[in-house]
Amino acid sequence: MPLLNEKEIAEGLGGLSGWELRDKEIVKAFKLKNFVEAVGFVNEVAVLAEKADHHPDILIQYRNVTLTLSTHSAGGLTEKDFSLAKEIDGLS
Repeated sequence: MPLLNEKEIAEGLGGLSGWELRDKEIVKAFKLKNFVEAVGFVNEVAVLAEKADHHPDILIQYRNVTLTLSTHSAGGLTEKDFSLAKEIDGLS
């Protein structure tokens, strides 16, 4: 899968809510009601990620969940990252 150029990345971010570019990754922090909801949210993300065969880096800190997307095998951002980010946004 080809890497996206700067324009494509900017367009992709424009179609997302709350995601930001950090280096060669897109990142979003979610604040849930409590730890149980945070873990439940992560489990929902896991189902989407497995289905897409594209897995985010996940950090859980009590009720805060930070997701980081990048296509490691390509060395940066691809359409896979923005596609999964849109699906994740549909969960919240």
